[in-house]
Amino acid sequence: MAAIGTAEGVPNFDTRDRVDVAIVGAGTAGLAALREVRDRTNSFVLINGGPYGTTCARVGCMPSKTLIAAANAFYLRTKLDEFGIRGGDRLVADIPAVLHRVRSLRDHFVAGVLKATEDLGDRKISGYARLDGPGRLIVNDRVIQARQIILAPGSSPIVPKPWRALGSRILTSDTLFEQENLPPRVGVIGLGPLGVEIAQALARLGLEVHGFDALERVAGISDEKVSAAALNCLASEFAIHLGAQIDLAEVDDGVEIRWDDKNVVVDKVIVAIGRRPNLEGLGLETLGVPLDEKGMPEVDPSTMRIPGTSVLLAGDANGDRPLLHEAADEGHIAGLNATSDVPIQLPRRTPLSIVFCDPEIATVGQRAKDLDPETILIGEASFAGQSRARIMQENRGLLRLYAARQGGRLLGAEMAVPGAEHMAHLLALAIGQELTVHDLLRMPLYHPTLEEGLRTALRTIARQLPPCALSDLARCGSLEVEALE
Repeated sequence: MAAIGTAEGVPNFDTRDRVDVAIVGAGTAGLAALREVRDRTNSFVLINGGPYGTTCARVGCMPSKTLIAAANAFYLRTKLDEFGIRGGDRLVADIPAVLHRVRSLRDHFVAGVLKATEDLGDRKISGYARLDGPGRLIVNDRVIQARQIILAPGSSPIVPKPWRALGSRILTSDTLFEQENLPPRVGVIGLGPLGVEIAQALARLGLEVHGFDALERVAGISDEKVSAAALNCLASEFAIHLGAQIDLAEVDDGVEIRWDDKNVVVDKVIVAIGRRPNLEGLGLETLGVPLDEKGMPEVDPSTMRIPGTSVLLAGDANGDRPLLHEAADEGHIAGLNATSDVPIQLPRRTPLSIVFCDPEIATVGQRAKDLDPETILIGEASFAGQSRARIMQENRGLLRLYAARQGGRLLGAEMAVPGAEHMAHLLALAIGQELTVHDLLRMPLYHPTLEEGLRTALRTIARQLPPCALSDLARCGSLEVEALE
């Protein structure tokens, strides 16, 4: 695509830079959009600034879970004596080797992602694009005119400006996995999902970890009882300070973290207070639509379109549901709508979020804070005495289910329990199918499994509902014998 020269200071424009669809960003949402667009037209470009490989593969889901897997494997040594296995106290964690494996697997996953764009030729443009009104993008020294524009520029870690002066002593998810080694003392600022995962993993690898959050709950849990159960488990492994307003200062032997009238010195600080949509410099103000105080336009979640424009905004950049499966869905929706003459409105999936700490934390459907206590019934199950959990030495945590008071339809759940990732998917299916508590109690649950704890919570709700027919297996009650539950 050779460019034609124009007046000084004006970007070049070649008639070949006119396309049906321009996609900005090659992350999860951008690649999902690309899949739909290239099935329907050959007239497109993919524009990407910075490294290819998606947030998930490069700095998010995959490297973090690789680190967690290593940490959990090492942590098992603390349980071996109880199983009758001796010598676990002689095991050591080789942190550089752990991090080398993280990067090696990370690079493997990134390589797989890169294959999705390697055949695009000159339809792939490297550079940071900005809008110049509806249907027009400027990238490098070129002007791209597009009938439809899909914006999927992703997000970046938030680091308050004063903290940036601490230089290499500050880490984020974008830099943590590049470290060749880690020092013995680490602070983690922000105990949302990512912060909790990283803090526990590093503590399990033998580091001294201090975790901080301005909120009174961890990992985005809204149910007070579930939050207390999760906090009780996590606080046994690393220091947790909630409701803390933090100041950082560099000192001779590290970074001093100050809060209230207390302080602690660590070697490095991992900042995990969230990610900011990459909207700065994107030119959204040129669209002529209202922007909120964060510079965000309104976006229709069923089409991903900015109303009244030819622009769609998908993935982490719209700040709505910053999760991989949601970004993939949003890219799919945006790609379909960018190549259709009529709006294609797709219903969104049941909300689902999982935190891969131990015990795992999950929320499904409507959360406690979204519901009116007067219109719901709550079922609860402690896993302290759950038989399979006890066998595995994982007997801790709490599960809470929410169902409609009228009819018993399952609405949502929050939990901090072993095996939460599997129960959460089962519950997401049930909620999506609008199943009732009695419907779920008719489902077989094999013994002994962690899912039997789910049945305990369902039964507590069922006792609050009108009884079902005597011949209905949903009425099958507990045997009140721990070994059989």
